[in-house]
Amino acid sequence: MIPAEITGYYQYLSPETLTTVPAEFNILNMPSSPTSSSSLNYLNDLINNNNYSLASNGQDPMMSNNSASDEDYHQQHQSIMALDERKQRRMLSNRESARRSRMRKQRHLDELWSQVIRLRNENNSLIDKLNRVSETQNSVLKENSILKEEVSDLRRLVCELKSNKNNNSFVSELEDV
Repeated sequence: MIPAEITGYYQYLSPETLTTVPAEFNILNMPSSPTSSSSLNYLNDLINNNNYSLASNGQDPMMSNNSASDEDYHQQHQSIMALDERKQRRMLSNRESARRSRMRKQRHLDELWSQVIRLRNENNSLIDKLNRVSETQNSVLKENSILKEEVSDLRRLVCELKSNKNNNSFVSELEDV
């Protein structure tokens, strides 16, 4: 028997696989070195004489260990599957969240574009209105300039008439003298 096999026997005699410990299995009775021949004989006697209780399912400890190994594997596999399932749910949730985020972003972009169109239309309308008011102002300024010229001409004419009237009255007075 090689030391690796002895280590294997210690696994079979571990507390997880034994429900009761035989009386002759005593740490004090065990040889000091696990690789000594007396140690190997001691372990072989224990195993061959079946002085230890079988696993709870009544199978050989070797089978019990495989069964426990299978159960451990099955439990590990289930936990890995549960982790994978959680990861899949998280990935799905993240995808859905990203989709909602893209939809919100698109909706916001659409709202911004409609606002741009509305503001451009309003801007064009205001520019048209400003142009009309500016044209009106120019025509009013021209008309005002024309009226001012007319007023000026009329004032000059009135002044001339007054001056002529005064001259005429002076000339008439001179003729009378």
